[in-house]
Amino acid sequence: MPKHQGQKRKLLVLARILEQRTDAQTGLTTAELMDALLEYGIGSERKSIYNDLETLRALGYDIRSYRKATIWYYYLASRLFELAELKILVDAVQSSRFLPADKTTRLIEKLETLCSRRQAYTLQRQVYVANRAKSISDALYETIDVLYDAMNNGCQVSFFYMEWTAQKTLRRRREERYTVSPYALIWQDERYYLLAYDSAAGSLRHYRVDKMQELCCHPQDAREGLAAFEQVDLAAYTNATFGMFGGKTTSVTMRFDGSLAGVVIDRFGKDVIFSPRSGGAFAVTRDVVVSPQFMGWMAGLGTRAQIEAPADVAKAFTEHCKALIALYEK
Repeated sequence: MPKHQGQKRKLLVLARILEQRTDAQTGLTTAELMDALLEYGIGSERKSIYNDLETLRALGYDIRSYRKATIWYYYLASRLFELAELKILVDAVQSSRFLPADKTTRLIEKLETLCSRRQAYTLQRQVYVANRAKSISDALYETIDVLYDAMNNGCQVSFFYMEWTAQKTLRRRREERYTVSPYALIWQDERYYLLAYDSAAGSLRHYRVDKMQELCCHPQDAREGLAAFEQVDLAAYTNATFGMFGGKTTSVTMRFDGSLAGVVIDRFGKDVIFSPRSGGAFAVTRDVVVSPQFMGWMAGLGTRAQIEAPADVAKAFTEHCKALIALYEK
């Protein structure tokens, strides 16, 4: 038997060829597998290919075959991710607002390596999501890594917090650095928010991660506010905070038309309690942050939703609507 070069890496290269060039619709013959190995400088014989395929099967590779006329074709039938799962992941990456465009491209390229070349072509699709611009923060990955390190090490962080101006430029909200104790990252409205304890305010606050600049860890300063964080139900906190804008948290009873059941469940979760009202309507009592965003959400539901209690929140909503009317009557 002639001795061929590259035999030590032959099995690994053969597995890579099957991963990249075959799938359920595209197989390779033994002759084609031999030619593909030669591209890597590895010689082989037909009988050794059969033995190698059996070895890969024994190692857990789902290698199958089909016949056309008198010729057999071999392919890798299954992978860690199904094609449909990869399409979902690509769509999520493509439509994600917080990922910069270059990071999006690199992530999708990596996902494409998890399927065959033919299948990878089907992953190269653009997902259109209305009003979702890509993040301009190239340092967002690094910021998230630093925050996770700080949370794992139980230390404080500091940063400058930015805001947009009417000239479409970013400026510091204040000249002093924010120093907080980080506890959790929240994914809400296509953005990352940091939930942290602010010692100066004596309460938990949240901050948009993409608006943080010059983030630093302070290993010498242990986190504060653990007791306050342990009392927080993160799911409830996220549902109560409309658009992640701050404000006073209040228990509010809202009456909804029966047709809004799906809207209410989407907002507050499936476990929300419906209290029956006349005419097929129902009421919900939830802790919400009474902010302009909450008012806007209620206003968007029109006459099919109403704030029942407390009276001061209903009055505040009335004033909110009056102010809007006055603005357009001028």
